[in-house]
Amino acid sequence: MNIHEYQAKEILHKFNVPVPKGFVTISAEGVKTQVSQLKSDMFVVKAQIHAGGRGKAGGVKLAKSAEEAQQFVKDMIGMTLVTHQTGPSGQQVRKVYVEEGSSIKKEYYLSLVIDPKLSRPIFIFSSEGGMDIEEVAKNSPAKIVKFDIDSATSFDSSKLSSSFNLSPEQIEKITNVAKNIYDAFIATDASQIEINPLVETNSGDFIALDAKINFDDNALYRHPEIMELRDYDEEVKEEIEASKYGLSYIKMDGSIGCMVNGAGLAMATMDIIKYYGAEPANFLDVGGGASKETVTEAFKIILSDSNVRGILVNI
Repeated sequence: MNIHEYQAKEILHKFNVPVPKGFVTISAEGVKTQVSQLKSDMFVVKAQIHAGGRGKAGGVKLAKSAEEAQQFVKDMIGMTLVTHQTGPSGQQVRKVYVEEGSSIKKEYYLSLVIDPKLSRPIFIFSSEGGMDIEEVAKNSPAKIVKFDIDSATSFDSSKLSSSFNLSPEQIEKITNVAKNIYDAFIATDASQIEINPLVETNSGDFIALDAKINFDDNALYRHPEIMELRDYDEEVKEEIEASKYGLSYIKMDGSIGCMVNGAGLAMATMDIIKYYGAEPANFLDVGGGASKETVTEAFKIILSDSNVRGILVNI
């Protein structure tokens, strides 16, 4: 399950991860009054959608006054934001987050994820955070380092000193942030916490300027407070419907629907479709114990996609 940036920052704040002060709004009304309560000369206005790449798509603006912040909010509410993660149809902006501006001395990247090969959480750190982290991973992989979890400290900081030109004070502050992120990760059954960028300010503090948290769906029954954060407007309606029947469904942009039992076979089936020049419209795993009713609902979900021109069943 995904949540919005502002929700992720609220969670991280509870675990003592420094974040800028801000507020979320669904309209431009009253924004000037709320902005005046923030202690900053500049304000960052951010569209809230469940997708990355907002900055390059025009979903993040820097306002130099309360009036300008309100205008940016007015412009963003209702707009369709198209990023490299939304697909060509984009996502409609229904919420906007306004926060205090921060002085930026240096941007870093820090995340905590599950390593599928090791079957355990690992930290990923880079000295080059920000909007172009994907390019850094592609062109300068040496600037991205993976860290094992230390059982005593939850973060093995030795690689920070050996891989990056950081002072002992910087290492200590980054380590403290990482420890708090780890505590949040374990307590909430998260599958990913990403801070990009983790900013060093001119005063030497480290702040989570952006935050993304994903949760393990299989553990949500233990966290009703997290379930309350779910925003169905941000989810694909077919995927919501599929979850009601225990189906694993992911909508895609192609025209050939897929119905398969088994995730590995489903991926191989999509590869076959692409090999022969078409594009899959979905990933759909009905599971090994699917009933007649489940398969019927699976067909209904596939056919609800107007782009589907045919269905390949591989069971």
